[in-house]
Amino acid sequence: MAAPRIWLVWRIGVFLAALTPLLFWGWQVANNAAGPEPGRYLLLNIGIGALWMLLLTLSLTPLTKLTRWKGFALIRRQLGLWTLAYATLHLLSYALFILGLNWALLGSEIVKRPYIIVGMIALTGLAVLGATSNRWAMKRLGKRWKPLHKFSYAILALALLHFFWIVRADLREWAIYAAVAALIMATRLPPVARTLPKFRQRFSR
Repeated sequence: MAAPRIWLVWRIGVFLAALTPLLFWGWQVANNAAGPEPGRYLLLNIGIGALWMLLLTLSLTPLTKLTRWKGFALIRRQLGLWTLAYATLHLLSYALFILGLNWALLGSEIVKRPYIIVGMIALTGLAVLGATSNRWAMKRLGKRWKPLHKFSYAILALALLHFFWIVRADLREWAIYAAVAALIMATRLPPVARTLPKFRQRFSR
């Protein structure tokens, strides 16, 4: 009984950790501490939060191989769904604070800001992965499930392109995310992936 309780506490901790930034940003807006444009403040921060959630989710597989700790694998789906939640809130923030729920403006917005299309494609991909992350979908898809979920790498590339297009005047912050993404992707290369267990054995001595 002890082990299930530990995993439950671990899941609750992850849930609270993922929820905390949203509560903090909401508190900032409620207390007029989010600057002159609180809507854009929420839009940007929630979007960056979605990118961080995606990076964290993709980092769990190499961390599991490196440490063999089951906790990382246990929360991978949970963080993946949080990534989808953040990305959806990012879209809703755009619709509410930028469009003012006036969808007639979307066409002209896309012409001026084509990175919106890139973001929508990434969100659609996250929705597909979220809908197929349950056990029923895994059984139905069988061997096709893993190849489908490898599209998460393409989604990461789209998310970085989306962010790059927005902040291309100042790429310092974007470069940090890109470097983290490159490191995570490097661990998926077969030669590197085969080396991770060797690192674990070396440090466990």
